[in-house]
Amino acid sequence: MKPSRTELNSQTGNNITQKNKIKCPDGTIPVLRNTKDFLTSANLFPENYVHPQSVDSPGTHIAGVRSHAGPYRGIQAWVYGVDLKIEKDQASYSQIYLGSGVNNKINYISAGFMINPGYFGDGRVWSYGFWKGKDGKGCYNTACSGFVQVSQTIPIVQPIDISATEPSFLRPFIHQDKNTGNWWLTYLGPDKPNGDLGYWPKELFNLFDNGANMVGVGGVVKASPSGSSPPMGNGKFPDGGRRTSAIFANIDVLNSNYNPSKISSFPIEILVDSPQCYGLRVGTVKWYRRTRLGYFFNYGGPGGNSCGV
Repeated sequence: MKPSRTELNSQTGNNITQKNKIKCPDGTIPVLRNTKDFLTSANLFPENYVHPQSVDSPGTHIAGVRSHAGPYRGIQAWVYGVDLKIEKDQASYSQIYLGSGVNNKINYISAGFMINPGYFGDGRVWSYGFWKGKDGKGCYNTACSGFVQVSQTIPIVQPIDISATEPSFLRPFIHQDKNTGNWWLTYLGPDKPNGDLGYWPKELFNLFDNGANMVGVGGVVKASPSGSSPPMGNGKFPDGGRRTSAIFANIDVLNSNYNPSKISSFPIEILVDSPQCYGLRVGTVKWYRRTRLGYFFNYGGPGGNSCGV
């Protein structure tokens, strides 16, 4: 099945190697093989999932932008991915997301990059998708029922080969289907057709009937119980010039009528949780002979850990 959606212009520039080029046989899909410990983590993590609607746990650091001017029908962006050194009890995310919240109840979907040794069992960079819906239920990827994988070539979750010398970007697109109300995850890129990975059925949610109230992009890190914070973004301090700590480029949203526009055309809230952080700015970034508008996260603190950098 294919979603009915507003098409967004595809752009070149994705230099992430997709290993899974071989199509699965008809009637089958690529699914990550899950161990018992992995399934247990998949059910436990949603209860403590760090989402940008609030910061309610010590050791959590957030940087990004979001807009509460919904309802929204979708969001997409180029997401910056870097291979970082993360301890077993730490986590670092780069993500796009959308959500709605009423009376401490939350519906939420996110996708992007994750380094989370406590969840995946290794320190590699992984693509991922996450949802949290009615009755507080939620899950990562396909570890439990929820996300319906459709693509026979691109799984929702896989380790990503990232070059040590070139910036790597993924362009996920979360969007609500006009006809069914389901929420699709698509990878936009230079190849046609775009990669429709699958969807989260509308029945998983009770606050998304008329779209999501909030959309955003950003980074999240979770410190270890000892208080040591992992890197966010690329783990490097900005130099005041071209070097930045993280980038999200070409952030587009679908409004209530499924019309696409830049997130900057809506009221924007900047999320920087620590006064020791450098902050955030809007500018342009050049890579692969193209220039794109993006948000640059100049995020860091003394010693490199105060703000998760």
